[in-house]
This record gives sequence, C-alpha cells and structure tokens, in this order.
Amino acid sequence: MKIGFDNEKYQTIQSEHIKERISQFDGKLYLELGGKLFDDHHASRVLPGFMPDSKLRMFQKLSDSLEIVIVISATDIEKNKKRADLGITYDEDVLRLRGEFQQRGFMVGSVVITHYNGQPAATTFKQRLERIGIKTYCHYLIEGYPHDVKLIASEEGFGKNDYVETSRPLVIVTAPGPGSGKMAVCLSQLYNEHKRGIRAGYAKFETFPVWNLPLKHPVNIAYEAATADLNDVNMIDPFHLEAYNKIAVNYNRDIEIFPVLNALFEGIYGSNPYKSPTDMGVNMVGFCISDDDVCCEASKDEIIRRYYAAMDKLALGACNDAEINKIQLLFNQAKITTDCRRTTIAAKENLKKTGHTSAAIELEDGTIITGKSSLLLGCSAALLLNVMKHLAGIDHQIEPIQHTKINYLGGHNPRLHTDEMLVALSVLSEKDDNCRRALEQLPKLRGCQAHCTVILSEVDQKIFKKLGVNLTCEPVLKKASN
Repeated sequence: MKIGFDNEKYQTIQSEHIKERISQFDGKLYLELGGKLFDDHHASRVLPGFMPDSKLRMFQKLSDSLEIVIVISATDIEKNKKRADLGITYDEDVLRLRGEFQQRGFMVGSVVITHYNGQPAATTFKQRLERIGIKTYCHYLIEGYPHDVKLIASEEGFGKNDYVETSRPLVIVTAPGPGSGKMAVCLSQLYNEHKRGIRAGYAKFETFPVWNLPLKHPVNIAYEAATADLNDVNMIDPFHLEAYNKIAVNYNRDIEIFPVLNALFEGIYGSNPYKSPTDMGVNMVGFCISDDDVCCEASKDEIIRRYYAAMDKLALGACNDAEINKIQLLFNQAKITTDCRRTTIAAKENLKKTGHTSAAIELEDGTIITGKSSLLLGCSAALLLNVMKHLAGIDHQIEPIQHTKINYLGGHNPRLHTDEMLVALSVLSEKDDNCRRALEQLPKLRGCQAHCTVILSEVDQKIFKKLGVNLTCEPVLKKASN
C-alpha cells in the first residue's frame, strides 16, 4: 500500500494538542468522541497509513489521565436498536465496548442512560449494570432541548440530571451509535461541575470532515459519501470565517447547533471560550498527511466504493434513490466516474471476454489479476487462488472436492466459495508446500482494491473484509448458474 499519512506524527501531535486543551480549563476536559475509537476503517482507507486503531493508540499515551464514560439512550434500549455493522443491540454493545476498552488498559468510569423517562427496558438495563458493579447514571428528558436555553441551564434542566462522578482530567464520552446524547452529557457535566466550583471544558473529537483541508478535497468529499444516508453536508464554517477571516470546513449539524451551544455556554459560564464550531474540535489529522496525491486517489476509490455499496443495497431493497443521487453529485464534485477504478474496468472486460462472472484485484505494484467462475470455483474464489499463485510464483491446481460438497454435504452448487477454497488449501498445505506458500501471500492483499461483476454472497464478502481487501460489486444479483 502506498502511504499518504504519517501515523507516528499523528499520535504524537494529537495527544499533545489534547493536553494543551485540558490546560485551558481547570484541569478537566469532557471530550465528545464522534466516530469510532477503534476499527476506523474509513479513515484507514482514505488516509493510507492511518491504522484502524490509531486513535486508540494515541489515547494510550494519555491513558493514566483519562477515563471513559459510555452513553446510551433509553429510547434506543426501548426500541432494541441494533448496530448495523455488528448485528447486536446497543445495550449489548455497551458491555462489548466496556470490555474492549478495559482489555486495552483504559479506565471505564461509568455508563450514562440518557433520555430517561422511566422506560421499563432502560430501568431493567440499569439494574443489570449495577448488579455487575458498573456505576450507572440517568439523564432525563428536558422539554425544549436544545433551544430553551433558560430552562436547560437551570436546576429544572441539567440540574435534575445525575452528576456523573469522574476522577481524571480527561473524560472521553462515547456511545454505541449516533443520537445517543453524548453532547448533552458533556454540557450537563459542565453545568454540574460549575455548581461545584470547577470550570470544566468541552471539546469535540471528530476526524471528518478535515477542517484544514479544502471543502472539495477528495478526503472531505469521501466523508460526505460515507454519510450520504444521513445527508450530512460539508460547509465552510461561517462563524470561523467571521471571527478569524480564515476558511475552515465543518459540517451542517455542528454549524446549525453552534448558536444553541453558544447560548448554553453563556448560560453556564457567562461567556463562550469558542468563537466557532471549528474551535471546539481538536482534530489534527490534516497536519499529518504526508502525500496528498496518495490520499486523493484513495479517497476517490472510497467514493466509488460507497456508490457501489449503495447501489448493491438498492438492488437488495435496502436503500433509496436519494442516497445514490447524493453520491452521484459527489462524483461530479470529485470529477470521477466508476471507470477511474482500474479493477472495475478489468472485471467488466474479463466478463465480456470470457462470458463468465468475473472479479479483479489491483496489487500494490499496480498488477491487475482477474478470476472467472468455472465448474470448480466461483469468480471470487478463483480470483483469490490466482492472486496467491501469482504472488507465490507457482502454477498449481487444487484437487476438486466437489464430490464431498454435493454428495455428502447436500450442497446444490458445486462451485466453491472463498472460505471453502481456503479451507481446502489449508488442509492440503500440511503436505503440499505450494499450498502453504500460497496461503502465506494472503497478508499482502490488505489495502488492495477489488471488484466483482455480481453481488457476492455474504460469506465471500466477509472473507474479503477479513483480508482487508476493499471490495466493490456491480449491483447485479447472482444467478444460481453463476
């Protein structure tokens, strides 16, 4: 993978910048965490060199001075809301996140249940947490939030919320998903800390959009593509421009809410330490891009990937035209088409040439490898096998195991999926050196771009995801004969 981002520099200057922000207040900072703390694969795709756990590693430099508060909405508990990527409910994800953080040496101080109004499922979850020794607090629904500032910044507003006891200078406020009430928890804590004579601070840690890159930079356009389903829009921060006569990029929701935040700060402290929503952020990603051309190309690939993901969802009935139309507009802004991705062209040309469903992958050195479906292998399995043989420098055929699959396991399709092909190679590798060498090539596929002329099965897609391959598929449903 070509590197366009200095990961070591990022971890150093980001942690130092957060320390500086803590010192601007009375040694207490509530940091609202937007996006993912670990497994941030979007950032690693558009900023090659950014590791999926970069933010986690950065915070490990501050681990002795930070604690984590996990927020969950009572409404989401009541609705049994699930994370789309993991397929687990938000309440289960709270426990998963807590375990992940603790396993990495972080202190998880407590859980806050927001939007609480006595919901039975939320009460049951609170009792469950308390039984296993997890401090749990409730923050209540406030009528008129976030616009009735006078009520919010009063004893009938934030004053009714439980005061979350924290013991460290940096408090990271995170949640299983959006809409959980992280910002309200931070602001409630500012109010209640102020009552106790502590001038605590608030900041937001959001990686995208990158405030000090141009509005139409491919990295920022890729963020809009990633949030097309939410209809987020990148904008020039008008408050920043007015205060400093400098252009900074933010997004619509933060810009729209800033006047309310400004009024809340004034209601709590009498003044606002920030002149713009950009001021509230602590993101230093833009200072760590080491090769802008590499990041631009990676971001264009990501925009195309998001387009295909949306088109595939539409083919499966899980998306609407609005999301796709939004990404098509972003294509115009980035001046790209799907043909800008070499693997897209290669897979389509192989389909036209062979008459069989095809797949293609681009290796680190620019080499394009293709695969097509056959009586033995599906096109994705054929692609992986061809890639491994190419990288290992071998010409070797695996023995057919269709007889077992059809006659003994009751399969109807004799072709092997990627997982079946890899298992077959693994079994053979104990006695066959070529199979062993082929399997050893798999780590080299991480970060590579791939494309298939049909929507692959969930099994095949998961294999590519585990290998770190950035896969796209034409919005064509696979036929039984394909």
